[in-house]
Amino acid sequence: MLADKTATANLAVKDLKKARKFYEGTLGLEPVETEGDELVVFRSGNSTVNVYRSKFAGTNQATAVTWAVGDELDDVVRKLKARGVTFEHYDMPDTKLQGDVHIAGDMKVAWFKDPDGNILNLINR
Repeated sequence: MLADKTATANLAVKDLKKARKFYEGTLGLEPVETEGDELVVFRSGNSTVNVYRSKFAGTNQATAVTWAVGDELDDVVRKLKARGVTFEHYDMPDTKLQGDVHIAGDMKVAWFKDPDGNILNLINR
């Protein structure tokens, strides 16, 4: 029923202006729609990310959005770090940390947070 339908990520934030600066300025996403001080919709590849104002912002303690960046992972990590992004380091079984990238076999992952604490990540798939 939904397998051929596009899904959209939804991220709750407290300060929409601060979030817009991060998602547009730091991550380079293109805003394609706004609803006043309540919502900014960003284009990301063939999908969208809804960033909306909510009193529940920052309560999710799990990964909220994943970007599959393939072989560009190390380069994207480097560029985001140069823009002030701080990467998270987790102690995970069967995973080694190389700089800011977690490696488990052929899989490489890097996690970071937006200004409201939403956990975002990059993966080499």
